[in-house]
Amino acid sequence: MSHTPPHIYTSRADLDLIDARIRALDDEARVRVTLAGGACIEGVVSARPTLETFRDAAGDEGHNALLRLDDLAAPDVPHFIWVGDIRTIERIDDA
Repeated sequence: MSHTPPHIYTSRADLDLIDARIRALDDEARVRVTLAGGACIEGVVSARPTLETFRDAAGDEGHNALLRLDDLAAPDVPHFIWVGDIRTIERIDDA
């Protein structure tokens, strides 16, 4: 499966923010993420994402990370979310 991020990041501040988000996404953690557009998705982290290098359409190099979040209501439905698009991460306690 090939994925191309909508945004790549190069500044130290952006990369530090993405790294902090990655550290908050433990394997099998139940989380609610809020995206840049305001959408919220609840799910289980399939595996902690890793910072990867990508090239955009212009050939410029930058970084982002792809999160696979398995939907809480329908676990067989994965959501693929660019970590750079996440604004908040909230842990969901097990009931």
